[in-house]
Amino acid sequence: LEELQWPDGEQEVPISVCSLPCKTGERKKKVKGMPCCWICELCDGYQYQYDETSCRLCAYNMRPNSNRTACQHIPIIKLEWHSPWAIIPVFLAMIGIIATIFVMATFVRYNDTPIVRASGRELSYVLLTGIFLCYIITFLMIAKPDVAVCAFRRIFLGLGMCISYAALLTKTNRIYRIFEQGKQTVTAPRFISPTSQIAITSSLISVQLLGVLVWFAVDPPNTIVDYDEQKTINPMLARGVLKCDITDLQIICSLGYSILLMVTCTIYAIKTRDVPEDFNEAKPIGFTMYTTCIVWLAFIPIFFGTAQSAEK
Repeated sequence: LEELQWPDGEQEVPISVCSLPCKTGERKKKVKGMPCCWICELCDGYQYQYDETSCRLCAYNMRPNSNRTACQHIPIIKLEWHSPWAIIPVFLAMIGIIATIFVMATFVRYNDTPIVRASGRELSYVLLTGIFLCYIITFLMIAKPDVAVCAFRRIFLGLGMCISYAALLTKTNRIYRIFEQGKQTVTAPRFISPTSQIAITSSLISVQLLGVLVWFAVDPPNTIVDYDEQKTINPMLARGVLKCDITDLQIICSLGYSILLMVTCTIYAIKTRDVPEDFNEAKPIGFTMYTTCIVWLAFIPIFFGTAQSAEK
């Protein structure tokens, strides 16, 4: 026996078995024509070892454990406050909120001065309120999703911009009507008083609120865990994303009315670009609307064209 030479320089006597036992997480695959032999095949992907001869797929919200003997729940993630994706927007939002409050306080302090009165105090306060809400939505978007947070997201997602654009549209429309009618008659146009301006702005804002109420009635706010976005080839890296049940289409529909107000305001800003220098409020409004249009044109394809993620 000592003189026997085994292939490949082996020193030990070969094991005289047809197939070795399979490791944990592997199933036995029978060899055709050899009923007592098998090939060990690893349960791959999101499968786990059900018994000696079969693998089964884990449930939609689960993944196999490290040795693939059972399934475990996929970890759920959300955007965290300490993430750079949250810290930077919060920092910028705080600066914006402080600046907005400072401007509003200045307006209140000099409320009865000619400059503040000439700027249209009422619509200026409405505009500042809209800008303030635009910054506040940052905190709602980062907060942990629940039914209340999701409801407030729906309300404020487009409301801040709607209020801002409604106020600007009312301002530019008022300037346009004053100078257009001034070319024909000395009689002042209708609905240019502060009360009328607030009423027009409120009616424009009410359309957005009515749309949100219809949205609540048709599809009540709720949270979901999306496992598709972060379901990687390696199940150990898979994550579920906790988020509000709001689709990209619903987001664009919610913002669509604000976009309509913005485009209409831009048109009026173009029409009033040649007003006399003493009434040059239309010029900065026009510049604001041109830059806003460019920002929106960049935002829409970037936001809806990027890969899905918890940070989005």
